[in-house]
Amino acid sequence: MNNGIAKIIIIFIIGFFVVKTCSNRSGRRPDRGNTTTINNWEKSPIDNLIKRLNNEQNYSIILLDMDARDGKYYHQYNVLIERPDTVLTEETGWEKVPDAFFAANVNNMGMEIVSKKNGKVSKQASPAGYNHYIGNEKYGRWTERNGTSFWEFYGQYAFMSSMFNLMTYPAHRSYYNDYYRGGYYGSRPYYGPSGRSVYGTKTYTSSGSGKSSTWGSKPSSFKQNVRSQVSRSSSASSSRSYSSSSRYNNRNSRSSSRYSRSSSRSRSGGYGK
Repeated sequence: MNNGIAKIIIIFIIGFFVVKTCSNRSGRRPDRGNTTTINNWEKSPIDNLIKRLNNEQNYSIILLDMDARDGKYYHQYNVLIERPDTVLTEETGWEKVPDAFFAANVNNMGMEIVSKKNGKVSKQASPAGYNHYIGNEKYGRWTERNGTSFWEFYGQYAFMSSMFNLMTYPAHRSYYNDYYRGGYYGSRPYYGPSGRSVYGTKTYTSSGSGKSSTWGSKPSSFKQNVRSQVSRSSSASSSRSYSSSSRYNNRNSRSSSRYSRSSSRSRSGGYGK
């Protein structure tokens, strides 16, 4: 056997053992990782909503209200589903949520915490209506008054003004531009211009129906106590994950929820900023 053939055989043998070793290692490690992920992950009501709305192309989920009772934490949501000729709305009942999920959204009441736009889901908190309706000429227009430009919905969509808390805090065009041009959209929560809290829990005190929210009616001492409790609780369970990153199948899901139609007609138009 000449030296050339011997070298080829040696290289082949070494390569075989290297590939086999790497294959064995890669076969073991993912199993451990998958087991850890499954054991630590816990669903929130948002996961169920995302799954149920899987076939919808455009929707918004707004954190309508919050509460804490007997060491447990609860959310209530407003869901808006955008269809070609109407907007469907649903107000959910009280849903128990994991401690860490409550803690992550304790400042986001009244805000949109999940949205789906043109088939793409975003879980970044944003002012309610900014991603779908405000700035969309299909639903309203920018109005100038006393030197200030703010958003005004058409009559058939006037209910959104209450739902988005615009009766108390109008959507100024300067805020809207700040949200989109200031690097907030899809990246980080926007609570208002620098130094001001226009959106979120600090300023949102009424529900979509106009009545006082459960959380807003609580005394400050109660809210502070809950914030401290949920912070400690979520820290103790920090090894668990409450992200909504699990894969959802494409099976059609039936919903027993009753939706209300806001209008069967809408004006045409594009997005304006």
